[in-house]
Amino acid sequence: MVSNKYKSIKNVLLIILVLNFAVAAAKIIMGTIISSGSMTADGFHSLADGSSNIIGLIGIRMASKPIDDDHPYGHRKYETLTSMFIFGMLVFLGFRIITDAITKFIHPATPAISLESLLVMIVTLGINVFVANYESKRGAELNSSILVSDAMHTKSDIYITIGVLIALIAIKLGAAPVVDPIASIIVAGFILKAAYEIFEAASGVLVDSSVVETEKIEKMVLAIDGVLGVHKIRSRGTSDDMYIDMHIFADPKLNLEECHKLMHHVENDLRQELNSDAQVIIHIEPYKGN
Repeated sequence: MVSNKYKSIKNVLLIILVLNFAVAAAKIIMGTIISSGSMTADGFHSLADGSSNIIGLIGIRMASKPIDDDHPYGHRKYETLTSMFIFGMLVFLGFRIITDAITKFIHPATPAISLESLLVMIVTLGINVFVANYESKRGAELNSSILVSDAMHTKSDIYITIGVLIALIAIKLGAAPVVDPIASIIVAGFILKAAYEIFEAASGVLVDSSVVETEKIEKMVLAIDGVLGVHKIRSRGTSDDMYIDMHIFADPKLNLEECHKLMHHVENDLRQELNSDAQVIIHIEPYKGN
């Protein structure tokens, strides 16, 4: 089942990879022809999307490896690690675009806007909308953090492309050439924002931030017959790779078999409500009353 999941994620990434590179090539080539920094910057953003897909494919391959002696918890954090690589790439790209925009401020040049260049932006906008919706939907269906994080900055392409398109039309109608580097900086801002969101999500996993609210787990466990109390609740991981541990209070008169059944009851209820593959560790303590 796990291998089928990763195969599905791989297929999604391959489809998105082809589309992102096609969009990037169209924007970069046309942006270079008409000397538009904003259009070229938008193309490099799409290129970054495609590059992140390649990193994602590498991460998925590593994450799908089975448990071994050196990795008793599996390899699934490689998927999160690849998100950090995407973050680093986007930060570099964002500051590179800002540097190029500053150069354009110092040495302004009017882009040679054509009908063809506007059509390229409109077509790629449509592709961006499809890619963002498709990847986000499949990421949610497959519970894949790599698809969800990648879709986060793919969605920003839509707003970026709209902004660049507006800037190009404005220049075509007579606006000052400075509009082009301003649009480039806005593109860079979206890229850096997407980078921060990816960093925030991935770093939370790597530093073992809580993945489920403690109050939610406590409420669920206390509703189980036989549980008289719960404390020391901890959770970590991701929504699809979840680890939970806790201490529960039970009647001290319960024998070993009854304690074992209660633990399984708690585990099954949590897995049913949160994640069917969640790893749950329970320590039972005798209830001593108030």
